[in-house]
Amino acid sequence: MKRLPIPDDVTGEEIDADVRQELQSLPKGLAEDVSRNLVMVARLIDEDPEGAYAYSKIALRLASRVAAVREAAGFAAYANQKYSEALAEFRAARRMTGNVDLWPVMADCERGLGRPEKALDMAGAPEVHKLDKAGQVEMRLVAAGARRDIGQLDAAIVTLQSPELASNSVQPWTARLRYAYADALLAAGREDEAREWFAKAVESDKDGSTDASDRLAELDGVEFVDALVEDEDEVAPEAEAEDEAEAEDESETATDAEADTDPDTEVETEVDDEDDIVEAERAKPVVEADDDDEAPRG
Repeated sequence: MKRLPIPDDVTGEEIDADVRQELQSLPKGLAEDVSRNLVMVARLIDEDPEGAYAYSKIALRLASRVAAVREAAGFAAYANQKYSEALAEFRAARRMTGNVDLWPVMADCERGLGRPEKALDMAGAPEVHKLDKAGQVEMRLVAAGARRDIGQLDAAIVTLQSPELASNSVQPWTARLRYAYADALLAAGREDEAREWFAKAVESDKDGSTDASDRLAELDGVEFVDALVEDEDEVAPEAEAEDEAEAEDESETATDAEADTDPDTEVETEVDDEDDIVEAERAKPVVEADDDDEAPRG
């Protein structure tokens, strides 16, 4: 597989200490190569998922027996909606480590594959109790999504109702949890409650991880107009009229200049003038002198 270019400022030291620890089982040069590709995966996965996926495939080829590499490959595939591939990588990483942290995203892959019932089964599995608080909230979000997939809106709303939702404490998951709850309420036709929770999501969304502010504005009937586009639309007809006028002036000027400089036109004019003079001379009456009018001779 062809290697992809990696910027010089990427050293590989940027990865987590736990991942570096895993890579120590590899030869030094290989470990550095793998780590730099993993850094590129992390750097691109949000803005350029396809690029991240390409780097993950290289890392996977170099070190497929490293759990961190399998996990990175899984997230890169997941970001590109390659759910079957992502699920396979996550399962491999879990087998290597015995860790349950990937359980929620594995369940979401089942949703992506059109198997929401399987995702709900995973939401009720013993592994969920081993998750930390963030993992449990993530599992709740996945389960609510699976409920909505099968048309159980009310059940989805109930699934999201939890101490974490009611808490005034803002955690990394708070904005997404409130957003999901507001979106479920709106889907169920409970618009006033949805507006309230979209507003709460905005309050907790410090890094803009959701579009809660846009959804709230939409519910309030606020329309955003691009002032630049509007100005261009107003100016465009005037500019077009000016361009047409200039084009007409240029056309007339070019026509006049062509007429002034056309030698055929000049010759034709001169010939016409001479013909007119000859015709005029021929048209003059011939006056014959009478004998009485002759001048006296000397």
